[in-house]
Amino acid sequence: MNDKRLGRQTVALAHPPSVLSFSNIGGKFEGQGPLADFFDEISNDSFFGEKTWEKAESAMQKTVLQRALEKAELTPEDLDYILAGDLLNQCIGSSFGLRDFRVPFYGLYGACSTMGESLSLASLLIDGGYADRAAALTSSHFCTAERQYRMPVPYGSQRTPTAQWTTTAAGCTILGSDGPGPYVTHVTCGRIVDKGITDANNMGAAMAPAAYDTLSAFFRDTGYKPADFDLILTGDLGELGHAIVRDFFQRDGVDMGPQFQDCGLLLYDRKHQDMHAGASGCGCSASVLNGYLLRKMREGKWKTILFAPTGALLSPTSSGQGESIPSICHAVRLSAVRE
Repeated sequence: MNDKRLGRQTVALAHPPSVLSFSNIGGKFEGQGPLADFFDEISNDSFFGEKTWEKAESAMQKTVLQRALEKAELTPEDLDYILAGDLLNQCIGSSFGLRDFRVPFYGLYGACSTMGESLSLASLLIDGGYADRAAALTSSHFCTAERQYRMPVPYGSQRTPTAQWTTTAAGCTILGSDGPGPYVTHVTCGRIVDKGITDANNMGAAMAPAAYDTLSAFFRDTGYKPADFDLILTGDLGELGHAIVRDFFQRDGVDMGPQFQDCGLLLYDRKHQDMHAGASGCGCSASVLNGYLLRKMREGKWKTILFAPTGALLSPTSSGQGESIPSICHAVRLSAVRE
């Protein structure tokens, strides 16, 4: 194994790819939250000008990729790969939304960890010399997720206190072999972790062990400590899942510190927007990364970030058959300087 490999799960990139541009888009509730100013576009129309919510999600992906290309002064022909996914069956949000770009495409499914998965694989392709530029993106939509995973939206089912609100948003990062940064220096591939949680209304508890497993692997493989980071951000653990991960590390004698936060707790004002345990969905971590995080990194607020989105790998079929919820987390280290 070459010297890029650190331990069992982590790769240190010899030629860290640079963020060339980034873009995000959100819906009505995202526009009412504390990060509203960090969205490129907010739409109060849940259909985004389309006839169905599924088409709306495709439109979001198309919009963020096109805008990211414009920001980087690139055309689709300048991209070597697109890596994208979503929560819909057969990932139709991505395939239908991106079909007109005519760029080599890898369709991914990591549930709500997809932004981390796509960013990791795009970075590996560029670091390995297999691509010069690649786009990583994902999306989610409250109405499509509710219809597919829970109840039809008009049904108006009561949500439990541990339930989270699926984000209506999309985010895209374009990476290149050279650029102004920030830079992806390390990626840690998560393992499937299943601790027997069966409650689909408690995703945070189901995903927390996966976040703990991947973050522990990253620290073990690299030798970094939580104090080495300005920000450690999980994807959408929400209030309960975030607290569980902090407790796991405290049990190990590791203080995650105030820099340990969660995208699902940042995106909404839970008290005034009634979002229960927080935000969820692929678009949660994607929109926070491709707005608030990367913009503030470029402004100099943070120098190093560990971005670790999580995903619950369930389906309506598996839940209906009483299966537990396997989960995963992929971690990406971002640095303001090329190391």
